[in-house]
Amino acid sequence: MDRFDAHILNILQQSARTTAEAMSQQVGLSPDACRKRMARLRGSGIIKAEIAVLDPASVGRGLTLIVEVSLQNERKADLDRFKTAMLAAPEVMQCYYVTGNADFIVILSARDMADFEAFTRRHFFAEENVLRFRTSAVMDSVKTSLAVPVVAD
Repeated sequence: MDRFDAHILNILQQSARTTAEAMSQQVGLSPDACRKRMARLRGSGIIKAEIAVLDPASVGRGLTLIVEVSLQNERKADLDRFKTAMLAAPEVMQCYYVTGNADFIVILSARDMADFEAFTRRHFFAEENVLRFRTSAVMDSVKTSLAVPVVAD
C-alpha cells in the first residue's frame, strides 16, 4: 500500500460516495487511476463494505446499549452458538469476542427499555450458557465511527 492508496482509503472512510473525479483532485492522480485503485482495494478485501450510517433516533431506535456478556462455558460449540445468535439479531450493531472481565461486548440499539428487556429475555435469560451480563446505556454519542487510520507502508 502506497501513499495514494492510503489517501484514497481515508477519503472513502469519510464518504464512500466520493467520486473518482473529486478524489483525483485530492489525491493527485487521474480519475481513471483512482477508479482502478478503488477497484483493486475492493477486490482485495481491504474495503469490506460501503454502507450508509444512520441516525438511530431518526429510525425509532434512540436507545443504544453496551452490554458485557459472560458465558459459563467457552467451549467452541458454546461460543459459536452465541456468535450465531448475535449475528442473527437485527438489534445488534456490533459484537466482539474479547479478553478481560467479559467474554463478549455487544453494542445494540433498542426502541426503549421495554424493547431491550425483550431482547435480554430472548438472548440472555433464555440462553442457559449466559452466566451474567452487565449493561451500560449510552447517554451521549461523543464519537461514532468505523474509520481506521491508514498510513502508507
